[in-house]
Amino acid sequence: MKETLNIKQKQYLEQPKERISGSEAIVRCLLAEGVDVLYGYPGGAIMPVYDELYKYQDKINHVLTRHEQGATHSAQGYARISGKVGVAMATSGPGATNLITGIADAQIDSTPIVCITGQVTSHLLGSDAFQETDIVGISTPVTKWNHQITKASEIPEVMAKAFYIAKSGRPGPVLVDITKDAQFEEFDFQYKKCEGIRSYNPVPKVDDFKLKEAADLINNAKKPMIVWGQGVILGKAEEELKAVIEKAGIPSAWTILGASAIPTSHPLNIGMVGMHGNYAPNVLTNECDVLIAIGMRFDDRVTGNLDKYAKQAKIIHFEIDPAEVDKNVKTDIAILGDSKESLSKLLPLLKANSHQEWLQNFKDLYAVEFEKVIKNDLHPTKESLTMGEVLHQINIQSKGKAAIVSDVGQHQMIACRYAEFNTSKSNITSGGLGTMGFALPAAIGAKMAAPEREVVAVIGDGGYQMTIQELGTIFQTKVPVKIVVLNNEFLGMVRQWQQLFFDKRYASTEMTNPDFVAIAKGYYVDAKRVTKREELASAVEEMMQSKDAYFLEVCIEKEDNVFPMVPSGASVSDIRLE
Repeated sequence: MKETLNIKQKQYLEQPKERISGSEAIVRCLLAEGVDVLYGYPGGAIMPVYDELYKYQDKINHVLTRHEQGATHSAQGYARISGKVGVAMATSGPGATNLITGIADAQIDSTPIVCITGQVTSHLLGSDAFQETDIVGISTPVTKWNHQITKASEIPEVMAKAFYIAKSGRPGPVLVDITKDAQFEEFDFQYKKCEGIRSYNPVPKVDDFKLKEAADLINNAKKPMIVWGQGVILGKAEEELKAVIEKAGIPSAWTILGASAIPTSHPLNIGMVGMHGNYAPNVLTNECDVLIAIGMRFDDRVTGNLDKYAKQAKIIHFEIDPAEVDKNVKTDIAILGDSKESLSKLLPLLKANSHQEWLQNFKDLYAVEFEKVIKNDLHPTKESLTMGEVLHQINIQSKGKAAIVSDVGQHQMIACRYAEFNTSKSNITSGGLGTMGFALPAAIGAKMAAPEREVVAVIGDGGYQMTIQELGTIFQTKVPVKIVVLNNEFLGMVRQWQQLFFDKRYASTEMTNPDFVAIAKGYYVDAKRVTKREELASAVEEMMQSKDAYFLEVCIEKEDNVFPMVPSGASVSDIRLE
Protein backbone atom coordinates (compact mmCIF):
# COMPACT_ATOMS: atom_id res chain seq x y z
CA MET A 1 0.00 0.00 0.00
CA LYS A 2 1.50 3.33 -1.06
CA GLU A 3 1.64 6.12 1.47
CA THR A 4 -0.40 9.26 0.99
CA LEU A 5 1.95 12.21 0.61
CA ASN A 6 1.15 15.56 2.19
CA ILE A 7 1.60 18.87 0.39
CA LYS A 8 4.91 19.59 2.14
CA GLN A 9 6.37 16.21 1.08
CA LYS A 10 5.23 16.64 -2.53
CA GLN A 11 6.94 20.05 -2.62
CA TYR A 12 10.31 18.40 -2.00
CA LEU A 13 9.67 15.30 -4.10
CA GLU A 14 8.57 17.06 -7.27
CA GLN A 15 11.45 19.53 -7.53
CA PRO A 16 13.58 19.40 -10.71
CA LYS A 17 17.29 18.70 -10.31
CA GLU A 18 19.01 21.47 -8.39
CA ARG A 19 22.69 21.92 -7.52
CA ILE A 20 23.01 22.00 -3.74
CA SER A 21 25.40 20.83 -1.02
CA GLY A 22 25.25 17.42 0.60
CA SER A 23 24.26 18.97 3.91
CA GLU A 24 21.29 20.77 2.35
CA ALA A 25 20.39 17.53 0.59
CA ILE A 26 20.14 15.78 3.96
CA VAL A 27 17.65 18.38 5.17
CA ARG A 28 15.68 18.21 1.90
CA CYS A 29 15.51 14.40 2.25
CA LEU A 30 14.10 14.72 5.77
CA LEU A 31 11.45 17.15 4.54
CA ALA A 32 10.53 14.83 1.68
CA GLU A 33 9.99 12.04 4.23
CA GLY A 34 7.67 14.24 6.26
CA VAL A 35 10.05 14.77 9.18
CA ASP A 36 9.02 17.79 11.24
CA VAL A 37 10.99 17.13 14.42
CA LEU A 38 14.38 15.56 15.10
CA TYR A 39 16.45 15.08 18.22
CA GLY A 40 20.17 15.62 18.35
CA TYR A 41 23.39 17.15 19.59
CA PRO A 42 25.76 19.09 17.31
CA GLY A 43 29.51 18.71 16.88
CA GLY A 44 32.28 19.31 14.41
CA ALA A 45 31.69 16.44 11.97
CA ILE A 46 27.95 17.13 11.61
CA MET A 47 28.16 20.94 11.73
CA PRO A 48 27.43 21.53 8.01
CA VAL A 49 24.05 19.80 8.40
CA TYR A 50 23.28 21.88 11.48
CA ASP A 51 24.15 24.99 9.51
CA GLU A 52 21.53 24.03 6.93
CA LEU A 53 18.99 23.22 9.64
CA TYR A 54 19.40 26.79 10.85
CA LYS A 55 17.94 27.91 7.52
CA TYR A 56 14.99 25.54 7.83
CA GLN A 57 13.95 26.27 11.42
CA ASP A 58 10.40 27.06 10.33
CA LYS A 59 10.04 23.60 8.75
CA ILE A 60 11.96 21.22 11.04
CA ASN A 61 12.01 21.53 14.81
CA HIS A 62 15.41 20.41 16.09
CA VAL A 63 15.30 19.45 19.76
CA LEU A 64 18.62 19.84 21.56
CA THR A 65 18.79 16.96 24.02
CA ARG A 66 21.36 17.00 26.80
CA HIS A 67 22.94 13.70 25.77
CA GLU A 68 22.95 11.75 22.52
CA GLN A 69 21.38 8.73 24.23
CA GLY A 70 18.51 11.05 25.13
CA ALA A 71 18.13 11.85 21.43
CA THR A 72 17.66 8.21 20.47
CA HIS A 73 15.20 7.53 23.31
CA SER A 74 13.24 10.67 22.40
CA ALA A 75 13.11 9.48 18.80
CA GLN A 76 11.88 6.11 20.08
CA GLY A 77 9.13 7.70 22.16
CA TYR A 78 8.11 9.78 19.15
CA ALA A 79 7.97 6.70 16.92
CA ARG A 80 6.20 4.44 19.40
CA ILE A 81 3.25 6.74 20.01
CA SER A 82 2.94 8.14 16.46
CA GLY A 83 3.74 5.10 14.33
CA LYS A 84 6.07 7.30 12.27
CA VAL A 85 9.86 7.15 11.93
CA GLY A 86 11.77 8.96 14.68
CA VAL A 87 14.99 10.76 13.77
CA ALA A 88 18.13 11.37 15.85
CA MET A 89 21.38 13.06 14.87
CA ALA A 90 24.87 13.30 16.36
CA THR A 91 28.45 14.04 15.49
CA SER A 92 31.25 11.52 15.00
CA GLY A 93 33.23 9.63 17.65
CA PRO A 94 31.68 9.86 21.13
CA GLY A 95 28.58 11.55 19.75
CA ALA A 96 27.93 8.55 17.51
CA THR A 97 28.81 5.93 20.13
CA ASN A 98 26.49 7.59 22.63
CA LEU A 99 23.61 6.70 20.28
CA ILE A 100 24.32 2.98 20.47
CA THR A 101 22.27 2.12 23.58
CA GLY A 102 19.15 3.71 22.11
CA ILE A 103 19.78 2.06 18.74
CA ALA A 104 20.16 -1.35 20.39
CA ASP A 105 16.95 -0.72 22.34
CA ALA A 106 15.11 0.19 19.12
CA GLN A 107 16.43 -2.92 17.39
CA ILE A 108 15.18 -5.42 19.91
CA ASP A 109 11.86 -3.58 20.39
CA SER A 110 11.26 -3.11 16.63
CA THR A 111 11.11 0.69 16.75
CA PRO A 112 11.57 2.61 13.47
CA ILE A 113 14.21 5.29 13.88
CA VAL A 114 16.79 6.77 11.51
CA CYS A 115 20.04 7.97 13.09
CA ILE A 116 22.31 10.34 11.17
CA THR A 117 25.92 10.72 12.24
CA GLY A 118 28.70 12.95 11.01
CA GLN A 119 32.07 11.41 10.18
CA VAL A 120 35.59 12.70 9.59
CA THR A 121 36.53 13.60 6.00
CA SER A 122 37.04 10.69 3.59
CA HIS A 123 40.82 10.96 3.32
CA LEU A 124 41.13 10.62 7.11
CA LEU A 125 39.07 7.41 7.38
CA GLY A 126 41.08 4.70 9.10
CA SER A 127 43.77 7.09 10.37
CA ASP A 128 42.50 7.41 13.96
CA ALA A 129 41.72 11.06 13.32
CA PHE A 130 40.23 13.25 16.05
CA GLN A 131 36.78 11.91 16.96
CA GLU A 132 36.93 9.16 14.37
CA THR A 133 35.10 5.95 15.26
CA ASP A 134 34.00 3.12 12.98
CA ILE A 135 30.33 3.65 13.83
CA VAL A 136 29.20 1.48 10.91
CA GLY A 137 31.18 -1.44 12.29
CA ILE A 138 30.08 -0.76 15.86
CA SER A 139 26.38 -0.42 14.98
CA THR A 140 26.12 -3.34 12.55
CA PRO A 141 24.91 -5.88 15.17
CA VAL A 142 22.21 -3.51 16.47
CA THR A 143 20.80 -1.93 13.32
CA LYS A 144 18.39 -3.22 10.72
CA TRP A 145 20.64 -1.58 8.11
CA ASN A 146 23.46 0.96 8.06
CA HIS A 147 25.54 2.74 5.45
CA GLN A 148 28.44 5.18 5.21
CA ILE A 149 28.19 7.98 2.65
CA THR A 150 31.43 9.40 1.24
CA LYS A 151 30.01 11.12 -1.87
CA ALA A 152 27.22 13.71 -1.84
CA SER A 153 25.57 12.08 -4.86
CA GLU A 154 24.78 9.01 -2.71
CA ILE A 155 22.66 10.97 -0.25
CA PRO A 156 19.18 10.89 -1.89
CA GLU A 157 19.16 7.16 -2.62
CA VAL A 158 20.65 6.15 0.73
CA MET A 159 18.31 8.36 2.74
CA ALA A 160 15.29 7.07 0.82
CA LYS A 161 16.35 3.48 1.52
CA ALA A 162 17.00 4.32 5.17
CA PHE A 163 13.44 5.49 5.78
CA TYR A 164 11.93 2.65 3.74
CA ILE A 165 13.90 -0.03 5.59
CA ALA A 166 13.27 1.51 9.02
CA LYS A 167 9.48 1.45 8.67
CA SER A 168 8.78 -1.50 6.37
CA GLY A 169 7.96 -5.02 7.52
CA ARG A 170 9.27 -5.53 11.03
CA PRO A 171 10.47 -1.98 11.83
CA GLY A 172 13.85 -1.17 13.26
CA PRO A 173 16.71 1.33 13.52
CA VAL A 174 18.84 2.45 10.58
CA LEU A 175 22.08 4.44 10.82
CA VAL A 176 23.50 6.67 8.07
CA ASP A 177 27.07 7.91 8.57
CA ILE A 178 28.13 10.87 6.38
CA THR A 179 31.69 12.12 5.95
CA LYS A 180 32.21 15.83 6.36
CA ASP A 181 33.46 16.33 2.81
CA ALA A 182 30.29 14.70 1.47
CA GLN A 183 28.30 17.26 3.46
CA PHE A 184 30.18 20.15 1.78
CA GLU A 185 30.29 18.68 -1.74
CA GLU A 186 27.75 19.99 -4.26
CA PHE A 187 25.79 17.83 -6.70
CA ASP A 188 22.58 17.81 -8.76
CA PHE A 189 19.93 16.88 -6.19
CA GLN A 190 16.63 15.16 -6.85
CA TYR A 191 14.72 12.97 -4.39
CA LYS A 192 12.67 9.88 -5.09
CA LYS A 193 11.03 7.88 -2.32
CA CYS A 194 12.04 4.24 -2.06
CA GLU A 195 9.18 1.81 -2.65
CA GLY A 196 11.09 -1.45 -2.81
CA ILE A 197 14.54 -3.01 -2.71
CA ARG A 198 15.62 -5.99 -4.74
CA SER A 199 15.85 -9.21 -2.66
CA TYR A 200 14.28 -7.48 0.38
CA ASN A 201 10.81 -8.86 1.09
CA PRO A 202 9.60 -7.07 4.21
CA VAL A 203 6.09 -8.58 4.30
CA PRO A 204 5.78 -12.30 3.48
CA LYS A 205 2.68 -13.41 1.61
CA VAL A 206 0.04 -15.04 3.79
CA ASP A 207 -0.35 -18.78 3.09
CA ASP A 208 -4.12 -19.37 2.81
CA PHE A 209 -3.75 -23.13 3.26
CA LYS A 210 -1.89 -22.73 6.55
CA LEU A 211 -4.47 -20.16 7.60
CA LYS A 212 -7.22 -22.75 7.11
CA GLU A 213 -5.20 -25.30 9.10
CA ALA A 214 -4.89 -22.78 11.91
CA ALA A 215 -8.62 -22.02 11.85
CA ASP A 216 -9.45 -25.72 12.06
CA LEU A 217 -7.21 -26.10 15.12
CA ILE A 218 -8.79 -23.08 16.80
CA ASN A 219 -12.35 -24.15 15.96
CA ASN A 220 -11.80 -27.60 17.53
CA ALA A 221 -9.91 -26.39 20.59
CA LYS A 222 -11.42 -26.87 24.02
CA LYS A 223 -8.96 -24.64 25.89
CA PRO A 224 -7.53 -22.10 23.43
CA MET A 225 -5.46 -19.15 24.57
CA ILE A 226 -4.09 -16.16 22.69
CA VAL A 227 -0.90 -14.30 23.59
CA TRP A 228 -0.43 -11.15 21.55
CA GLY A 229 2.56 -8.85 21.34
CA GLN A 230 3.62 -5.55 19.83
CA GLY A 231 3.26 -6.94 16.30
CA VAL A 232 -0.47 -6.25 16.61
CA ILE A 233 0.18 -2.56 17.36
CA LEU A 234 2.90 -2.20 14.71
CA GLY A 235 0.58 -3.82 12.16
CA LYS A 236 -2.33 -1.58 13.19
CA ALA A 237 -4.36 -4.75 13.72
CA GLU A 238 -6.06 -3.85 17.00
CA GLU A 239 -9.59 -4.03 15.60
CA GLU A 240 -8.87 -7.27 13.76
CA LEU A 241 -7.49 -8.85 16.94
CA LYS A 242 -10.54 -7.72 18.90
CA ALA A 243 -12.85 -9.20 16.28
CA VAL A 244 -11.02 -12.54 16.32
CA ILE A 245 -11.02 -12.71 20.12
CA GLU A 246 -14.70 -11.89 20.40
CA LYS A 247 -15.91 -14.19 17.62
CA ALA A 248 -13.93 -17.19 18.86
CA GLY A 249 -14.44 -16.34 22.56
CA ILE A 250 -10.76 -16.92 23.38
CA PRO A 251 -9.13 -15.76 26.63
CA SER A 252 -6.29 -13.48 25.54
CA ALA A 253 -3.12 -12.30 27.29
CA TRP A 254 -0.42 -9.84 26.29
CA THR A 255 3.28 -9.29 26.47
CA ILE A 256 4.65 -6.05 27.93
CA LEU A 257 5.01 -4.42 24.51
CA GLY A 258 1.60 -5.68 23.41
CA ALA A 259 -0.15 -3.88 26.27
CA SER A 260 -2.91 -1.44 25.26
CA ALA A 261 -3.79 -3.06 21.91
CA ILE A 262 -7.03 -4.21 23.58
CA PRO A 263 -8.55 -2.21 26.46
CA THR A 264 -7.63 -3.42 29.92
CA SER A 265 -11.30 -3.78 30.82
CA HIS A 266 -12.20 -6.08 27.91
CA PRO A 267 -13.85 -9.24 29.36
CA LEU A 268 -11.56 -11.55 27.37
CA ASN A 269 -8.40 -9.64 28.35
CA ILE A 270 -6.87 -11.97 30.94
CA GLY A 271 -3.78 -9.91 31.72
CA MET A 272 -0.03 -9.98 31.22
CA VAL A 273 2.18 -13.02 30.71
CA GLY A 274 5.80 -13.21 31.79
CA MET A 275 8.07 -13.08 34.80
CA HIS A 276 5.93 -10.55 36.69
CA GLY A 277 2.75 -11.10 34.74
CA ASN A 278 -0.62 -12.18 36.04
CA TYR A 279 -1.05 -15.48 37.83
CA ALA A 280 -3.80 -17.00 35.66
CA PRO A 281 -2.32 -16.62 32.15
CA ASN A 282 1.06 -17.88 33.33
CA VAL A 283 -0.28 -20.97 35.09
CA LEU A 284 -2.83 -21.81 32.40
CA THR A 285 -0.27 -21.50 29.60
CA ASN A 286 0.64 -25.03 30.65
CA GLU A 287 -2.99 -26.21 30.51
CA CYS A 288 -4.27 -24.75 27.22
CA ASP A 289 -4.62 -27.12 24.25
CA VAL A 290 -3.99 -24.53 21.53
CA LEU A 291 -1.72 -21.53 22.08
CA ILE A 292 -2.07 -18.79 19.46
CA ALA A 293 0.87 -16.37 19.47
CA ILE A 294 0.26 -13.17 17.50
CA GLY A 295 3.06 -10.68 16.81
CA MET A 296 5.27 -11.83 19.68
CA ARG A 297 8.64 -13.55 19.72
CA PHE A 298 8.53 -15.94 22.71
CA ASP A 299 11.03 -13.92 24.71
CA ASP A 300 12.64 -15.75 27.63
CA ARG A 301 10.87 -13.43 30.10
CA VAL A 302 7.57 -14.70 28.65
CA THR A 303 8.37 -18.40 28.41
CA GLY A 304 10.46 -19.12 31.48
CA ASN A 305 12.01 -22.58 31.19
CA LEU A 306 11.53 -23.56 27.55
CA ASP A 307 11.69 -27.27 28.39
CA LYS A 308 8.48 -26.82 30.40
CA TYR A 309 6.66 -24.24 28.27
CA ALA A 310 3.24 -25.20 26.84
CA LYS A 311 4.38 -28.73 25.98
CA GLN A 312 0.78 -29.97 25.95
CA ALA A 313 -0.39 -27.36 23.44
CA LYS A 314 -0.47 -27.05 19.69
CA ILE A 315 1.35 -23.81 18.84
CA ILE A 316 0.12 -21.42 16.14
CA HIS A 317 2.46 -18.50 15.47
CA PHE A 318 1.40 -15.39 13.51
CA GLU A 319 4.62 -13.52 12.71
CA ILE A 320 5.98 -11.09 10.12
CA ASP A 321 9.66 -11.99 10.64
CA PRO A 322 10.58 -15.53 9.50
CA ALA A 323 13.68 -15.43 11.73
CA GLU A 324 11.44 -15.50 14.83
CA VAL A 325 9.56 -18.66 13.83
CA ASP A 326 10.85 -21.77 15.66
CA LYS A 327 13.69 -19.70 17.17
CA ASN A 328 12.67 -20.37 20.76
CA VAL A 329 9.44 -22.37 20.65
CA LYS A 330 8.72 -25.05 18.04
CA THR A 331 5.48 -24.20 16.25
CA ASP A 332 2.91 -26.53 14.73
CA ILE A 333 1.59 -23.94 12.29
CA ALA A 334 3.38 -20.72 11.35
CA ILE A 335 1.45 -17.98 9.56
CA LEU A 336 3.92 -15.54 8.06
CA GLY A 337 2.69 -12.09 7.07
CA ASP A 338 1.34 -8.77 8.25
CA SER A 339 -0.86 -9.17 11.35
CA LYS A 340 -3.66 -7.01 9.96
CA GLU A 341 -3.92 -9.05 6.77
CA SER A 342 -3.51 -12.40 8.53
CA LEU A 343 -6.17 -11.73 11.16
CA SER A 344 -8.56 -10.27 8.57
CA LYS A 345 -8.29 -13.48 6.56
CA LEU A 346 -8.57 -15.66 9.66
CA LEU A 347 -11.78 -14.05 10.94
CA PRO A 348 -14.27 -15.49 8.39
CA LEU A 349 -12.75 -18.96 8.86
CA LEU A 350 -13.51 -19.00 12.59
CA LYS A 351 -16.69 -20.37 14.11
CA ALA A 352 -18.51 -18.27 16.67
CA ASN A 353 -17.70 -19.81 20.02
CA SER A 354 -17.74 -19.29 23.75
CA HIS A 355 -15.36 -20.95 26.18
CA GLN A 356 -17.08 -19.90 29.38
CA GLU A 357 -15.95 -22.87 31.47
CA TRP A 358 -12.33 -22.38 30.37
CA LEU A 359 -12.60 -18.62 30.92
CA GLN A 360 -13.89 -19.26 34.44
CA ASN A 361 -10.56 -20.91 35.27
CA PHE A 362 -8.84 -17.59 34.58
CA LYS A 363 -11.36 -15.72 36.71
CA ASP A 364 -10.86 -18.16 39.61
CA LEU A 365 -7.08 -17.76 39.54
CA TYR A 366 -7.44 -13.99 39.23
CA ALA A 367 -9.44 -14.05 42.48
CA VAL A 368 -6.53 -15.85 44.16
CA GLU A 369 -4.06 -13.27 42.83
CA PHE A 370 -6.34 -10.43 43.91
CA GLU A 371 -6.50 -11.64 47.50
CA LYS A 372 -2.80 -12.39 47.85
CA VAL A 373 -1.24 -9.60 45.76
CA ILE A 374 -3.43 -7.05 43.99
CA LYS A 375 -5.50 -5.97 46.98
CA ASN A 376 -2.36 -5.26 48.99
CA ASP A 377 -0.71 -3.39 46.09
CA LEU A 378 -3.64 -1.11 45.29
CA HIS A 379 -5.33 -0.75 48.69
CA PRO A 380 -2.62 -1.37 51.29
CA THR A 381 -3.27 -1.34 55.01
CA LYS A 382 0.37 -0.83 55.97
CA GLU A 383 1.64 2.64 56.76
CA SER A 384 4.12 3.07 53.90
CA LEU A 385 3.04 3.92 50.37
CA THR A 386 3.11 1.29 47.61
CA MET A 387 3.91 1.65 43.93
CA GLY A 388 0.53 0.16 43.03
CA GLU A 389 -1.51 2.79 44.82
CA VAL A 390 0.36 5.53 42.95
CA LEU A 391 -0.65 3.92 39.65
CA HIS A 392 -4.19 3.58 40.99
CA GLN A 393 -4.35 7.33 41.58
CA ILE A 394 -2.97 8.03 38.10
CA ASN A 395 -5.72 5.81 36.66
CA ILE A 396 -8.36 7.74 38.58
CA GLN A 397 -7.13 11.09 37.31
CA SER A 398 -6.42 10.01 33.72
CA LYS A 399 -9.47 7.71 33.32
CA GLY A 400 -7.18 5.28 31.52
CA LYS A 401 -6.49 7.68 28.67
CA ALA A 402 -2.89 8.63 29.51
CA ALA A 403 0.15 7.26 27.75
CA ILE A 404 2.36 5.71 30.41
CA VAL A 405 6.09 5.81 29.67
CA SER A 406 7.90 3.60 32.16
CA ASP A 407 11.58 3.06 32.82
CA VAL A 408 13.05 -0.31 33.85
CA GLY A 409 12.72 -2.06 37.18
CA GLN A 410 10.06 -2.77 39.79
CA HIS A 411 8.05 0.33 38.92
CA GLN A 412 7.98 -0.82 35.27
CA MET A 413 6.34 -4.11 36.21
CA ILE A 414 3.88 -2.33 38.49
CA ALA A 415 3.05 0.22 35.77
CA CYS A 416 2.44 -2.49 33.18
CA ARG A 417 0.38 -4.56 35.61
CA TYR A 418 -1.84 -1.80 37.01
CA ALA A 419 -2.10 1.03 34.49
CA GLU A 420 -5.46 1.14 32.77
CA PHE A 421 -5.14 1.30 29.00
CA ASN A 422 -8.15 2.35 26.96
CA THR A 423 -6.23 3.51 23.89
CA SER A 424 -3.65 1.71 21.78
CA LYS A 425 -0.02 2.90 21.89
CA SER A 426 -0.43 3.82 25.56
CA ASN A 427 2.32 1.68 27.06
CA ILE A 428 5.78 2.89 26.07
CA THR A 429 8.65 1.11 27.77
CA SER A 430 11.99 -0.55 27.12
CA GLY A 431 11.14 -4.22 26.69
CA GLY A 432 13.85 -6.45 25.26
CA LEU A 433 16.93 -4.46 26.22
CA GLY A 434 15.68 -3.23 29.59
CA THR A 435 17.35 0.17 29.35
CA MET A 436 17.43 2.17 32.56
CA GLY A 437 17.20 5.86 31.70
CA PHE A 438 14.75 5.26 28.86
CA ALA A 439 11.61 6.88 30.25
CA LEU A 440 12.42 10.57 30.70
CA PRO A 441 13.69 11.26 27.16
CA ALA A 442 11.15 8.83 25.63
CA ALA A 443 8.35 10.76 27.34
CA ILE A 444 9.62 13.97 25.72
CA GLY A 445 9.39 12.39 22.27
CA ALA A 446 6.00 10.84 22.98
CA LYS A 447 4.48 14.13 24.16
CA MET A 448 5.85 16.01 21.15
CA ALA A 449 4.39 13.41 18.80
CA ALA A 450 1.00 13.41 20.53
CA PRO A 451 0.54 16.82 22.21
CA GLU A 452 -3.19 16.16 22.62
CA ARG A 453 -2.51 13.18 24.92
CA GLU A 454 -1.47 13.21 28.57
CA VAL A 455 1.96 11.60 28.86
CA VAL A 456 3.11 10.37 32.27
CA ALA A 457 6.64 9.08 32.83
CA VAL A 458 6.83 6.57 35.69
CA ILE A 459 10.43 6.15 36.79
CA GLY A 460 12.48 4.64 39.61
CA ASP A 461 15.05 6.69 41.50
CA GLY A 462 17.87 4.68 39.91
CA GLY A 463 16.90 4.95 36.25
CA TYR A 464 15.87 8.58 36.67
CA GLN A 465 19.42 9.60 37.52
CA MET A 466 20.78 8.01 34.35
CA THR A 467 19.13 10.65 32.14
CA ILE A 468 18.11 13.29 34.69
CA GLN A 469 19.87 15.92 32.58
CA GLU A 470 16.99 15.76 30.09
CA LEU A 471 15.11 18.01 32.51
CA GLY A 472 17.11 20.67 30.67
CA THR A 473 15.47 19.61 27.40
CA ILE A 474 12.05 19.84 29.06
CA PHE A 475 12.84 23.31 30.39
CA GLN A 476 14.10 24.58 27.04
CA THR A 477 11.30 23.09 24.91
CA LYS A 478 8.51 23.63 27.47
CA VAL A 479 7.14 20.18 26.63
CA PRO A 480 4.50 19.50 29.33
CA VAL A 481 5.34 15.95 30.38
CA LYS A 482 4.37 14.63 33.81
CA ILE A 483 7.16 12.88 35.70
CA VAL A 484 6.55 10.53 38.63
CA VAL A 485 9.58 9.14 40.46
CA LEU A 486 8.84 6.25 42.80
CA ASN A 487 11.67 6.59 45.31
CA ASN A 488 12.54 3.58 47.45
CA GLU A 489 16.22 4.52 47.79
CA PHE A 490 17.20 1.22 46.19
CA LEU A 491 17.87 -0.31 42.83
CA GLY A 492 14.62 -2.08 43.57
CA MET A 493 14.53 -5.01 41.17
CA VAL A 494 18.13 -6.00 41.84
CA ARG A 495 17.48 -5.66 45.58
CA GLN A 496 14.44 -7.94 45.27
CA TRP A 497 16.58 -10.64 43.67
CA GLN A 498 19.23 -10.15 46.35
CA GLN A 499 16.57 -10.61 49.03
CA LEU A 500 15.00 -13.71 47.47
CA PHE A 501 18.04 -15.48 46.02
CA PHE A 502 21.16 -14.00 47.67
CA ASP A 503 20.21 -14.12 51.40
CA LYS A 504 19.55 -10.36 51.59
CA ARG A 505 23.12 -9.41 50.71
CA TYR A 506 22.28 -5.95 49.36
CA ALA A 507 25.53 -5.45 47.46
CA SER A 508 25.71 -1.99 45.85
CA THR A 509 21.96 -1.51 45.52
CA GLU A 510 21.11 0.99 48.27
CA MET A 511 21.14 4.56 46.99
CA THR A 512 21.85 7.85 48.70
CA ASN A 513 19.74 10.19 46.62
CA PRO A 514 19.84 13.95 46.10
CA ASP A 515 16.96 16.35 46.67
CA PHE A 516 14.97 15.52 43.52
CA VAL A 517 12.46 18.31 44.10
CA ALA A 518 15.23 20.92 44.36
CA ILE A 519 16.82 19.62 41.16
CA ALA A 520 13.51 19.82 39.29
CA LYS A 521 12.93 23.34 40.55
CA GLY A 522 16.47 24.20 39.47
CA TYR A 523 15.29 23.40 35.94
CA TYR A 524 12.19 25.53 36.55
CA VAL A 525 9.86 22.52 36.60
CA ASP A 526 7.04 22.56 39.16
CA ALA A 527 7.72 19.87 41.74
CA LYS A 528 6.34 18.24 44.87
CA ARG A 529 7.32 15.41 47.23
CA VAL A 530 4.77 13.04 48.81
CA THR A 531 5.60 10.98 51.89
CA LYS A 532 2.13 10.27 53.34
CA ARG A 533 -0.93 8.48 51.97
CA GLU A 534 -3.26 11.35 52.75
CA GLU A 535 -1.17 13.61 50.48
CA LEU A 536 -1.13 11.30 47.46
CA ALA A 537 -4.52 11.80 45.79
CA SER A 538 -4.40 15.60 45.85
CA ALA A 539 -0.78 15.64 44.65
CA VAL A 540 -1.55 13.40 41.67
CA GLU A 541 -4.61 15.51 40.87
CA GLU A 542 -2.52 18.70 40.98
CA MET A 543 0.06 17.13 38.69
CA MET A 544 -2.48 15.90 36.15
CA GLN A 545 -4.30 19.22 36.04
CA SER A 546 -1.14 21.21 35.44
CA LYS A 547 -0.77 22.62 31.94
CA ASP A 548 3.03 22.59 32.27
CA ALA A 549 5.69 20.00 32.98
CA TYR A 550 5.40 18.66 36.52
CA PHE A 551 7.63 16.50 38.73
CA LEU A 552 6.18 14.37 41.51
CA GLU A 553 8.38 12.36 43.86
CA VAL A 554 6.59 9.68 45.88
CA CYS A 555 8.56 8.11 48.72
CA ILE A 556 7.49 4.46 48.83
CA GLU A 557 8.16 1.33 50.90
CA LYS A 558 11.91 0.65 50.72
CA GLU A 559 11.78 -3.15 50.57
CA ASP A 560 8.55 -3.84 48.72
CA ASN A 561 8.63 -6.70 46.22
CA VAL A 562 6.81 -7.23 42.94
CA PHE A 563 4.69 -10.36 42.80
CA PRO A 564 3.68 -12.61 41.12
CA MET A 565 7.13 -13.71 40.01
CA VAL A 566 8.48 -16.56 37.92
CA PRO A 567 11.91 -17.37 39.37
CA SER A 568 14.75 -17.50 36.87
CA GLY A 569 14.92 -20.92 35.21
CA ALA A 570 11.49 -21.99 36.50
CA SER A 571 8.40 -22.96 34.56
CA VAL A 572 5.74 -20.28 34.07
CA SER A 573 3.33 -22.49 36.02
CA ASP A 574 5.69 -22.31 39.02
CA ILE A 575 4.94 -18.61 39.40
CA ARG A 576 5.14 -17.36 43.00
CA LEU A 577 2.56 -15.17 44.69
CA GLU A 578 4.79 -14.39 47.66
